[in-house]
Amino acid sequence: MNERKGLDPRPDANRDPISGAVGSHPVGTGLGAVAGGMAAGAAAGTVAGPVGTVIGAAIGAVAGGFAGKGIAELIDPTAEDAYWRDNYSSRSYIGSGDTYDDYGPAYRYGVDAYPKYEGRTFDDAEPALMQDWDRAKGSSRLTWDRAKHATKDSWQRVSDTVERAVPGDSDRDGK
Repeated sequence: MNERKGLDPRPDANRDPISGAVGSHPVGTGLGAVAGGMAAGAAAGTVAGPVGTVIGAAIGAVAGGFAGKGIAELIDPTAEDAYWRDNYSSRSYIGSGDTYDDYGPAYRYGVDAYPKYEGRTFDDAEPALMQDWDRAKGSSRLTWDRAKHATKDSWQRVSDTVERAVPGDSDRDGK
């Protein structure tokens, strides 16, 4: 039997960089850390000068990491994929002969992009999403004009999930 020795045969546990718990969402944690660090650093710098900016950025990065982790923990990419696999064919933009293999990458793109553009609407983020679609689409045959509807659907579903769990109008849709 051809077995590679010394490698852990179990899948990556995706451990949380802060707590060590299994199931971390490092992208959300990292994005929250960057956003939190920038905001706190700017605020501290205004009050305390350059040294305050450095200290504020470090403190803000830790606090922001917790905030980004919280948002990312609300999003379950596996559950979202299962939902869209079961429901994609009922969407009005799905054409005859279209398969989930065509639309799956667009749904995943919306799910993955939402935390990256947190606090922005889909319409605000769309120019950047359109620009990156060719890199993100993998084997999908869809152009952005066709993929954007699925991306927006999954973005909105994730946004609604976050908004139900986090008080306030996180997606700025007035609801």
